Amino acid sequence: MTYEAERELICRVGRLLYDRGYAAANDGNLSVRLGEDRLLVTPSGVSKGRMTPDMLLVTDLEGRVVEGDRHPSSEVKMHLMVYRRRPDAGAVVHAHPPVSTAFAVCRRGLEVPYVAELAAGLGAVPCTPSFAMLSTDQVPESIAPYLPDHNAVLLANHGALAWGADLWEAFDRLETVEHTAKIVLNAETLGGGVPLTAEEVSRLQGLRGMYSALREKTR
Repeated sequence: MTYEAERELICRVGRLLYDRGYAAANDGNLSVRLGEDRLLVTPSGVSKGRMTPDMLLVTDLEGRVVEGDRHPSSEVKMHLMVYRRRPDAGAVVHAHPPVSTAFAVCRRGLEVPYVAELAAGLGAVPCTPSFAMLSTDQVPESIAPYLPDHNAVLLANHGALAWGADLWEAFDRLETVEHTAKIVLNAETLGGGVPLTAEEVSRLQGLRGMYSALREKTR
């Protein structure tokens, strides 16, 4: 994908976040890895539904702006932590989807294997144990323990964070987090869900390679 296409895509995904109610007002932030030491990041103080390509910035892996005349998102440190710890990550999406953020407010992860798609694809989504003050090093430090073995995390009293090989995968994972939260909430109103067995989870996890291969063919 060309540099110009990456800039257009990040704005397109930002509009999806806004239109689907995952990010209100100026909430949320996105980033894409452009190379070994460059990131394309969204600016601070701009609605994700009204971003234009000229608003985006390029930073290095220390968060220093190398292109653009705006301030990068105040949560860029969180993105940088993902890229440092997950070399396979090509994009990061952070937003405040209402239902999964409600789970984060209750400090409850989405780790019980209720849904087949979660077991076969995204995997368990933990929640950080305590609130991390925004725009500080507490935020990246709070997610660091979960990066090696997970693809998304809930931030206590804050929101949801997901990463992937590219921006679409990161967005899809965040959307799966929200969809799963809705299912779990509905199941609880019906008296509680029935988890998949350990054997069923193991068999579903065995399908991940097949799903990954199919996804590669559709890129």
